[in-house]
Amino acid sequence: MEFKVLEKEFIFEDDRPFLSCHAATLLVLPNDEILAAWFGGTRERHPDVGIWCSRRINGKWTYPVQVAKDAEIAHWNPVLFQAKDGLIYLFYKVGPKISEWYTMVKTSSDNGLTWSESKPLVEGDIGGRGPVKNKPIRLSDGTILAPASIEMGKWSAFVDISYDEGKTWTKSEQIPYDYEKGKGIIQPALWESEPGKVHMLLRSTDGIMYRSDSNDGGKTWCQAYHSGLPNNNSGFDLVKMDNGVLVLCYNPLPGIKAPRSPLAISVSTNNGLTWTYSLILDEGNDGWNEPGSVQYSYPSIVSKDNCVYIVYTWRRKRIAYTKIMIEKTDDLRINLDEQVG
Repeated sequence: MEFKVLEKEFIFEDDRPFLSCHAATLLVLPNDEILAAWFGGTRERHPDVGIWCSRRINGKWTYPVQVAKDAEIAHWNPVLFQAKDGLIYLFYKVGPKISEWYTMVKTSSDNGLTWSESKPLVEGDIGGRGPVKNKPIRLSDGTILAPASIEMGKWSAFVDISYDEGKTWTKSEQIPYDYEKGKGIIQPALWESEPGKVHMLLRSTDGIMYRSDSNDGGKTWCQAYHSGLPNNNSGFDLVKMDNGVLVLCYNPLPGIKAPRSPLAISVSTNNGLTWTYSLILDEGNDGWNEPGSVQYSYPSIVSKDNCVYIVYTWRRKRIAYTKIMIEKTDDLRINLDEQVG
């Protein structure tokens, strides 16, 4: 693969209306503007944390605006998704702690300039329905799958399925997992390899990513198994490009206390069977897995044409953004900073 970094920047600098930020998400809009969202406040779990948003217009990011603050309770993990008719969904969690959070949703019909009132995604939900961190995907038959998980004692993962463009959701079976190995699996990242055949990678406390596969459009899933990829008990994301190449953005280190640094991408051309460690996005010392430390983490990645677009947490103080063109050539590993002129 050949990588060319086209853009690399912060969405905002130190002049920001919050002390801490995390868990960004993004959309590339039809007019090539970019919409990004994240949670921000004093610190994760603080009652003042809300959902913030910015858009990239003509190469410049707008100043962050708070778009969701339903109560004086911590907000978490926004996820953006655009329906076929252009309606944008903003999913996010609300709750004092993860085991008690629930999913709220807002919509926008003008590319994120204005938003509807918030409402529960699923009435009576406690624990979290819908996307928990990573973006939903649309299957070849039009079905939408949202990668979901719950952290109530044990960790468990599933997908939420919508056949009506996000109006209603049906929960799949839980992903089978051997709990003798660890606490469980959460935060799936999804792709479809061929019609009805869907796959996911999953975060764990076991030092590795797990994988599960479905042959019926996400209704049922096989036993979660080792993917061969390391995981430091931190979030990651992947996208399937139009040419079939899978691009994974993650911290490539094993172990529950491994650093959230470096942040890198790897690619697969064989449906995730093998991966080439390809490009460092950001790296630094003292990247231990603790909020507020030096870390580069929780990426969100989308693609358009032959480019990928990535946002991620930069030291819990800023949200970083990069756009990278990826072309199929011989394998090549590069450092991002060496490619930005």
